Amino acid sequence: MNRRTVLVRLAASGFALASVQGLIGFGSARAVETDSNTVLNDPEAPTAGNPKGDVTIAAFLDYNCPFCKKAAPDLRRIVKTDGRIRLVYKDWPILGDASVYGAQLALGAHYQGKYEAVHHALMGLPSLRIPKDKVLQAVQAAGVDMARLQADLDARADAITALLRRNLAQADAIGLEGTPAYLVGPFRTSALNYAGFKQVVADARARQAAK
Repeated sequence: MNRRTVLVRLAASGFALASVQGLIGFGSARAVETDSNTVLNDPEAPTAGNPKGDVTIAAFLDYNCPFCKKAAPDLRRIVKTDGRIRLVYKDWPILGDASVYGAQLALGAHYQGKYEAVHHALMGLPSLRIPKDKVLQAVQAAGVDMARLQADLDARADAITALLRRNLAQADAIGLEGTPAYLVGPFRTSALNYAGFKQVVADARARQAAK
């Protein structure tokens, strides 16, 4: 299942792609102009780090992506150690139905303030293509109220689906080809380690200072 197939499954009739344009080459990352209202400041998208940070990282991730899982500890580390990064999670479930299920669980947990706990729990699993009860055990072990989670999944299903549609549409409009994908200030890049995150954040700050 590719990103366009998932987009078709989630998109409502007449759903329009978000307007995100302007990719140009720049070093090991690509400079990118984004519509901050649709990509960086979606009020429904979970965030972490410093809400007033001077650099924003928008992380397009899939819970079945091995590269996302490999980079997750270093992404978490750079946000914590830097102290001036705002992180926006863009759930982009492109690797099958299990990916969609994982994204729904994480976003459902957001309503009880447990998005990050579930996010880290799911990133810590080797795959979501295991029995669902094993996935749910990991979510419960993260401190989630499971009865409330189910209630929120039922009551907020339309809102969760709408957010996934927006994330998928934005990724499609930007031209992202796979996960992970990170927008770091004006740059677009993919799988990174801690040193890579540190460098691209420094590059983003340097670009801002040069304006």
